Amino acid sequence: MINPRRASSVTVLGSTGSIGLSTLAVIAQHPERFHVFALAANSDVDTMFSQCLAVRPRYAVLANEAAAEKLETRLRAAGVDCDVMGGAAALEFVSAHEDVDAVMAAIVGAAGLVSTLGAARAGKKIMLANKESMVMAGPLLINTAQESGAILLPIDSEHNAIFQALPADYSRDMHAAGIRRLILTASGGPFLHASAEALVSATPDQACAHPNWSMGRKISVDSATLMNKGLEVIEAHYLFGANADQIDVVIHPQSIVHSMVEYVDGSVIAQLGNPDMRTPIAHALAFPERVEAGVTSLDLLSAARLEFESPDMQRFPCLRLAYQALEAGDSAPVYLNAANEVAVERFLNHEIALTAIAEIVETVLQELSSVPVQSIDQIVAADRSARACAESASSALNASGRSAVQGSHH
Repeated sequence: MINPRRASSVTVLGSTGSIGLSTLAVIAQHPERFHVFALAANSDVDTMFSQCLAVRPRYAVLANEAAAEKLETRLRAAGVDCDVMGGAAALEFVSAHEDVDAVMAAIVGAAGLVSTLGAARAGKKIMLANKESMVMAGPLLINTAQESGAILLPIDSEHNAIFQALPADYSRDMHAAGIRRLILTASGGPFLHASAEALVSATPDQACAHPNWSMGRKISVDSATLMNKGLEVIEAHYLFGANADQIDVVIHPQSIVHSMVEYVDGSVIAQLGNPDMRTPIAHALAFPERVEAGVTSLDLLSAARLEFESPDMQRFPCLRLAYQALEAGDSAPVYLNAANEVAVERFLNHEIALTAIAEIVETVLQELSSVPVQSIDQIVAADRSARACAESASSALNASGRSAVQGSHH
């Protein structure tokens, strides 16, 4: 007999993005277990309007205030009873609200940091899909969660896999748990075997055409440069207490083994499944129980072969730069993340070559010296200075012309 329980009240930050959509799909399968308290996104009025019609949240938040006003007008005309709020502070309000049990933190980039931290301060169950907030503020986020009793559950398929392969009582001490290393798998993205020339001339649409996963444009570009894996190495360091030399990356094009934990006795425990974000989302939503996610069963016979190879740090220098930033510590991971966000945006706007992303990040890491970052103000200041440095580095590349950017790689 299952005990009758109150449905868990969930705020979905980034509800209009791919993780948000998958989260709402899992919640819809279990109306007796979960209900949506608030939806929050940046500026997508149309998607948010249809989501509000479907799930009837108490609050709908758009960080863009003009978009929030449009949404409010449309919801009122449709007779939907929902409080609409605009602005960044509203994100924190719906994350920390006393009626919220769990928060899906899926706002892309540095923009998701303050609301994630707000949920941690309020002691919520946090489903962490925003890896950038952990990269920028790992120690602060973890300390805040420990003080408030918040639970951090990783949603990235790799970190979720490691979380599932760790002992249930794991307390961020690799040695005490008898763990030798963590092995993060990477699909290798759309350019895994592309030539250096093809990387230089790659277009945003090519970079966003991921072979296995359906993702937003920013994370798709990060996957194409392997920066995504670099950010995940830093996130794994903070989440699981592993040093840089205890975190390995292997390329696994099939995206079926999501990551592995190797123990000192030689056991390697892996988590496998079809590449579908509903699996880690359902795992975190119902944790420590398991619920149906709507994901098809893994057919090992049709998968047939599982291949693994070493990442090529020459063709994909972003991964090397992430390890460097992790080794440097302090504000270096903040610089890495900020410079990458600026460079990816420039690439998506057709202003720089794909290969220039790593050049810009490297320039920023060389020009800014690492400083301690213990508070949110220090993190924001480091983020701001790295963005300014990245903007001038990308403008300099731009001024020298795309052909000059390309010429340096032949």
